[in-house]
Amino acid sequence: MSYELLHPAQQIVMTMERIYAYGMTTTSGGNLSIRDDDGTLWITPGGVDKGSLTPADIMRVRPDGSFEGRHKPSVELPFHQWIYQARPDLRAVVHAHPPALVAFSIVGQVPDTFLVPNMRLVCGEVAMAPYGLPGSADLGEKIAGVFARGCNVVVMENHGVVVGAVDLFRAFMAFETLDYCARLEIDARRIGTPRELGPAEVQLGDHKQNVRMDEFTPRSHGSREREVRGEMCELIRRACDQKLFTSTQGTFSRRLEGDSFVITPYLVDRKYMEPADLVRIDGGRREAGKTPSRSVRLHQAIYAQHPHVHAVIIGHPPSIMAFAVTSEHLDSRTIPESYVLLREIPRLPYGSTFMEPEKTAGVFGRSTPLALVQNDCVVVTGESLIQAFDRLEVAEYSARSLIAARALGPVVMIDPARAAEIERAFKL
Repeated sequence: MSYELLHPAQQIVMTMERIYAYGMTTTSGGNLSIRDDDGTLWITPGGVDKGSLTPADIMRVRPDGSFEGRHKPSVELPFHQWIYQARPDLRAVVHAHPPALVAFSIVGQVPDTFLVPNMRLVCGEVAMAPYGLPGSADLGEKIAGVFARGCNVVVMENHGVVVGAVDLFRAFMAFETLDYCARLEIDARRIGTPRELGPAEVQLGDHKQNVRMDEFTPRSHGSREREVRGEMCELIRRACDQKLFTSTQGTFSRRLEGDSFVITPYLVDRKYMEPADLVRIDGGRREAGKTPSRSVRLHQAIYAQHPHVHAVIIGHPPSIMAFAVTSEHLDSRTIPESYVLLREIPRLPYGSTFMEPEKTAGVFGRSTPLALVQNDCVVVTGESLIQAFDRLEVAEYSARSLIAARALGPVVMIDPARAAEIERAFKL
C-alpha cells in the first residue's frame, strides 16, 4: 500500500481506526495531525467518536488559525501547533492514552527500550514532559520544550504519550513500539526482574544487516504459491489484530517445495501486507527487487534440516517475551492443550538466530517445535502455517495465564505422571 500517497484525512482515519481497534485509545481520547506542505494542519475533531471517523470528519486548520470542516478541531490543537513550531522537520503527530503508557505516566517513569533489539532505534530517546492542563498554552510550551531538545517520543505526566515524526506511519510505528515496550516491561516485572541488553548486545543488534543473496526473476507464480501468499497475508493481519505482531515486528514463512519458500519482507507494515509484498526464496536466491526478512537464513536452515517443517514464525508477543527478558522459565505444562502443542520450550542465547542459524535450526524437532531466544524473540515451527500460528497463539495465551496466575497464588503445573499420560493419549 502506498500510504504516503493517500490524502492526509484518509491517513488520519486509517491510523485512528487502527489505534482504536488495538485498544490504544477510547471513544473520546487521542488526536492525530498531519502538517501539509503549505503549513495547513489536518487534525482529528473534538467530541467525535474515534471509533467511527470518516475523512469528512477531519478538520483543516489554515496557517492563520482559521479552520474548515463539519466540527471543531481537537481541544489539543495548541500543543500540536507548538510542536510543529519547535520542530519544523516534523510532519505528523500522534497523541493517545494507551493503558500501559498511562501507567508509566502516572508513576513518572518511561518504558525501557533496551529489553529487546531495535526498540531504541525506532523510538529514539524517550523523555518525560511535566503536567499541564489539557488544551492550555502551558501544556503546549512544556511539550514543545522537550521536542525542541530533539526528542520525538514524549511521555506526558499524568496524561499519556505524544510522538512526532516525518510522516504519520513513522509516528504510529514509534507510538506502537513504545506501547509494546511498556506492556512487555509491565508483564516482565510481574514475574521477575527484566534484564536489559548490554552495550555490546545493543551494538550487535543495531548492526544486524540485510542478508546478501543473489536475485532471480520467477517465470511464474503457480496456483499453489498464490494460495500460500493469500493465506500468509490473512494470518499476518490476524497476528497484528491480536497484537502478536506489530507494524514492523514478526516474520512468517511457508515452504512451497524443497528449498523454495515464501517469506515476509523487511520493514513493510504487517497490517497492510499484500501477497505481492511477500518474497520468494529459491535455492538460496531471493525474488528480484525485494528484501526478505533479516532472519531468512534461519528459516532456510530450518527447512533444510527438518523436512517435516513447512512453516516458521518468528514473533515477539509481550507475554512470551516477558519470560525471554527475565530468568523465568516458560513451562508449557499448564493445561493439556498447551503441553500437546508446545512441548518443551528451550531457551537459546541472544544473537543465536542470526549469528549461528544452522546450529539454532538444529534445536528444533517434533518434541521441540518452538524455542525462546533470550531478549530477542520466539521461534515457532509447524507442519502447516495454521499449526505454527496456533502454536504462537497458544504460547502467548499460556504465558498470559502464567503471569496472571502469579497474582492468585502458587502455580501448580501438570505433574510428570499426568504429562506422560497426555503423551500416551495423544501419541506425542
